[in-house]
Amino acid sequence: MADTPPERGRWASRPVPSQPRSIVELIRSGTLDAELAATIWLLLEGRVPLIVAGDGPADDRSTVLAALLDFVPRDVRVVELAGADETFAWLPQASELGWPTAGQARANGPPLRPTGAMLLATELSDLGPETTWGEAARIAVRAASIGYGLAATMPAGSLDDVFAELRAAPVRLTDDELSRLGVVLVVRRTDDERCRVVAAHYVRPVVRDVHGHLQRLGPAVLATWDERTDTLEQFGWGVAPELASRIGKRAGDFELELAACRDLLERLAHDGATRVDDVRAAIAGHAALATVQPTGLPLGSSTAAPH
Repeated sequence: MADTPPERGRWASRPVPSQPRSIVELIRSGTLDAELAATIWLLLEGRVPLIVAGDGPADDRSTVLAALLDFVPRDVRVVELAGADETFAWLPQASELGWPTAGQARANGPPLRPTGAMLLATELSDLGPETTWGEAARIAVRAASIGYGLAATMPAGSLDDVFAELRAAPVRLTDDELSRLGVVLVVRRTDDERCRVVAAHYVRPVVRDVHGHLQRLGPAVLATWDERTDTLEQFGWGVAPELASRIGKRAGDFELELAACRDLLERLAHDGATRVDDVRAAIAGHAALATVQPTGLPLGSSTAAPH
């Protein structure tokens, strides 16, 4: 993926901070660890939405999001929202999602389909013409409810702040719509001025049980930063079956793939392989290998019968 800013309203690669950094560099610096990064890797492959929130410098949020978006499969189209100029003319479902001016000529290219597309909002806020807010932010989150991926940054210091901002005017999302936010990372500058992921949440979507009754479960904590040890304490194992189900995998397969992704990231970090292009190549190579690996077997296993 290129490190130049994408055109507005066109297929995009990712938001580009002032100094792009690879996910391996962020792991080595302690921004997050390989376990959390690997979890997000699998969820982004399944187009689970990702919000990177924080009340510090915007560059902290964009740096983390840009590095994580290297996990998005190459066959997924990522389109960056054009802020105040966004028309959603390229989004076939814009009208049914509530966009008032749908029906204009669509952008060039094949139709955008939920199963192979991700919407990218450089920032969910009203801080400038390039940011996404109001009705456009509402449509972006609603698109996640029908299967589109969504990635964004947001100036908010906690998950509760994220909910409060998106629930209030002018966005006015309902609690059911907010349940589609997926993973919310909260980043913060620590006393030594380093950027850290201090909390990672999984927002559980509203679902119906076998009797058709709505089930609303509160957000689950994936990880929290322990200031005393300067490490992330992991809790994602407690909801691993839910995460697997969210992306259409069996729990056992999810755990095997998570371990393989984590091991790769740890190995790259140990070897000091932090260059953006090198890390992208390693991620792409791992993804290519995974596509031919038999389900239910860890990478490196053999399907041959024993002698």
